[in-house]
Amino acid sequence: MKLKLTAILTFIVIILAACSSDLTGKMDNKDHENMDQATAEENGKDNKNKGLQTTSFEILTGNKFTIVAKEATHQLNNEVKVDAWTFNGSVPGSQIRVKEGEKVTINLINELPDPVSIHWHGIPLQNEMDGIPGVTQNAVQPGETFTYEFTASFPGTYMYHTHQEAVNQLDKGLYGSFIVEPKVKTYDRDYTLMLDEWATNPEESDSSMRDMNEMEHSNMSGMDDSESPEDQHNSKSGSQSMGHDMNNYNIFTINGKSGGAIEPLKVKEGETIRIRLANIGFLSHNFHLHGHNFKVVAIDGQELNEPQELKDQLISIAPGERYDIEFTADNPGKWYLECHGEMEGTDGMKTVIQYEGNNESNDQTNQVENLPLFNYTNYGDAKVGNFILSQEYDVEYTMDLNGNNADNVWMINGKSFPNSENINVKKGDLVKVKLINNSPTGVNHPMHLHGHFFQVLSKNGKPIEGSPIEKDTINLKPGDEFVVAFEADNPGNWLFHCHDLHHASAGMVNMVKYYGYQPKFTPDPNANNKPE
Repeated sequence: MKLKLTAILTFIVIILAACSSDLTGKMDNKDHENMDQATAEENGKDNKNKGLQTTSFEILTGNKFTIVAKEATHQLNNEVKVDAWTFNGSVPGSQIRVKEGEKVTINLINELPDPVSIHWHGIPLQNEMDGIPGVTQNAVQPGETFTYEFTASFPGTYMYHTHQEAVNQLDKGLYGSFIVEPKVKTYDRDYTLMLDEWATNPEESDSSMRDMNEMEHSNMSGMDDSESPEDQHNSKSGSQSMGHDMNNYNIFTINGKSGGAIEPLKVKEGETIRIRLANIGFLSHNFHLHGHNFKVVAIDGQELNEPQELKDQLISIAPGERYDIEFTADNPGKWYLECHGEMEGTDGMKTVIQYEGNNESNDQTNQVENLPLFNYTNYGDAKVGNFILSQEYDVEYTMDLNGNNADNVWMINGKSFPNSENINVKKGDLVKVKLINNSPTGVNHPMHLHGHFFQVLSKNGKPIEGSPIEKDTINLKPGDEFVVAFEADNPGNWLFHCHDLHHASAGMVNMVKYYGYQPKFTPDPNANNKPE
């Protein structure tokens, strides 16, 4: 549920102008001229919380960090303000930037009235650091702290977000970006854009949806409650009479801002620019870069093999996914990077690519233009990956994804979490999973696996032809069938769930469980653990 407006608005007309993030990743010292110097110097001083950031998130570097979960007022655009839950006082929360191979320590301090946790989305780490209440830890209670420690072994674009009652807490703003910088960079300037949606129609989207979500979450505590799994399933399946309405999300944001509240992305002619597009919301967004050829250089943080240049194609980014694109700033002027679509909030989800010293506008926005979608199944140069379809696997599993909005019950192989069947593995097993979306028309399922990357082997029966594709989140449209494979090389209990968290909270979750693994925490029945 998105947040209520601080004052009830009876009619909102938002004319959304070209918008952008004013945030870059922290460059090496030699590249500081490419950033706002004052911001770079301030971010480099220390890693303490600096309070509410009205136009940007702070960038934290080093290897020891403090993240404070707290309430703050957040300005979405020039007219709309919300009461947000934040990490370090901003939406998104502070960006964490570390070096490849660095061991990091993050202290979470909870100053909110409810329990929270942090999940490090896409980052393979030890199970007890995964941030799942009732599965890997107890939820962090108000006034308490928890320390996460892990090694950032894989460079790329990642996210962090709450995993406690997340369909509501994410809606309130509890998320941020996590960048693991590679040892060798291919770019001069680096922007991270986090995509999200907000529902700010107070009467339509608050009371009934919040009541329904609270009923869902009361049945997702699962791992340590006294109620049996059978009782939980029965109470959940009988409690909903309607599903969520995604049309309630009426303001789309880039880095927590929409429309004229966002400043341009500044570039200099001749530079190589990397833009990290990370979708933390619940809707897919189709992005178009005007005026330049570009390459998709990484998906879900994993680099692609010999990507080719593209032009005038839409990059479709599903919930939980990340796409890194690179382009050469070789066409001076003012251009748009914009979302295409016809939903109410689409107009506000666009950013300006602004060349330094050039205010001329070369292009006109057209966010309903029909352009082809980028297809990663035949992109880049072919290369032998870690797996092939025809090899032998130790474990083979099929996930039939089904359910309906009418009852708001979502299932894997006919069962909802916590009754859903686990994928049981031993360390070293090679695992092949077939995912099939048998849900009604219009219902996508972006399935996210914790603790592992998987290789995509085929789509709808056709093998991947280009670069090997390694991901942690894969989006299935109705009728889609994907086959993926991974090695069971990270012992623990790991969620495999839909990252439209409305679906996860209503049952579309199962787990990869390693034989013999024992969680390294004691479940607390008073912790109010709600893993989704």
